[in-house]
Amino acid sequence: MALDAPSASFFSPWPDRLRHSAIILLAAGIALAVLVAFGELSPLRAGAVFVCIAAAALVPWRLHNVATSREDVRGITSPVETAAVSAIVAGMPDPAVLLDRAGRVIHLNAAAAQLAPALRKNELAQFALRSPEIISALREAIATTEPRRATYLDHVPVDRWMELIITPVPVPTLFGGTEKCMLMTFHDQTPLRRVEEMRADFVANASHELRTPLAALSGFIDTLQGPAKEDAKARERFLGIMHTQATRMARLIDDLLSLSRVELSAHVRPDTLVDIVPIIRQVADGLEPLARERQVTIDIQLPESPVVIAGDREELLRLFENLIENALKYGASGGKVIVSLVAAVSGEGVPEVRVMVRDFGPGIAPEHLPRLTERFYRVDVGDSRAQGGTGLGLSLVKHIVNRHRGRLLIESVPKHGATFTACFPQAKTPASA
Repeated sequence: MALDAPSASFFSPWPDRLRHSAIILLAAGIALAVLVAFGELSPLRAGAVFVCIAAAALVPWRLHNVATSREDVRGITSPVETAAVSAIVAGMPDPAVLLDRAGRVIHLNAAAAQLAPALRKNELAQFALRSPEIISALREAIATTEPRRATYLDHVPVDRWMELIITPVPVPTLFGGTEKCMLMTFHDQTPLRRVEEMRADFVANASHELRTPLAALSGFIDTLQGPAKEDAKARERFLGIMHTQATRMARLIDDLLSLSRVELSAHVRPDTLVDIVPIIRQVADGLEPLARERQVTIDIQLPESPVVIAGDREELLRLFENLIENALKYGASGGKVIVSLVAAVSGEGVPEVRVMVRDFGPGIAPEHLPRLTERFYRVDVGDSRAQGGTGLGLSLVKHIVNRHRGRLLIESVPKHGATFTACFPQAKTPASA
């Protein structure tokens, strides 16, 4: 009992199995020492017996220690599978997927799950992303551990151009090294593609519109310098046509510049208070010569009191000029154009001002109404060019209305004319504010 208490206190900090083995070895050592002392056992044989006893006592403890270490390692979470890494991937605004070197999904965010619903954690991404471009880029990135890019067309649920970027990401391992995981991010390129297509169409249309009058001018100049050099009558006729074509080009360039200026400032809402009643009257007075030429009467129905909106005076002049001039040109057969202004309330319950320009001409077929504000779109190309139109007037009107945070409404019934309505949010005058 005297030996048991100190030994227990001496060995108590040790692990249980190691403590038991040490007690066994101590007892064996004492017993062997007694045997050697009484001559019952030689020291050499006693040493050999002690080694065997020690091996028998310590090997089970070592095996248990190794097994325990393995269980501890299995219980430790890999650094790349931590909640912090998952939160980083989940917080990325674009679809993102983190893969291991084998191509299995470690983490993915909600945007990626929506883009590719077949993606599953701990499963190969190749099975869910079947695009050949994606699979090829992923295999190359895994094989070379270098970044890869791929562009592909996604047809579901609608056609979208997507760009895939695969970036190798070094992450720490459990044993102090690093492992290259693959971070896949997807970027929707559809808006950029559409803008590029619109830009290409715009350049092609603008070039075509300028080429026609330039070709006419070049041809008439050659004629005047050659066969019609001394023909006064032909010279007068050709100079008149050249003047018309030059005016058309100047107006086209003017419209292009105006449209460009409005688009550049589309995000900035005008904050200057203007009275639109005198602006409309000024435009109508300026178009009186055209109205007399077309034998059309302009009926102005405007209030006597000011009607104030937040707007840009020059842009509003251009807007009403385009609307009234179009009515005079394309609705001339009706013999009358009505320009009116009324106060109304929008569908959201916001007070607004509506300026309506109505003609009584042939009207516009329903299939053309949705495209009237597109650049260079014309219902009748020949008639538009004969009227001196550039195909940009209504597009300019739409952009000006949008910059003023308003709406453009177009109503038409064939053979009963057309009505163009520009709606603007009504501003409070200083007196009523």
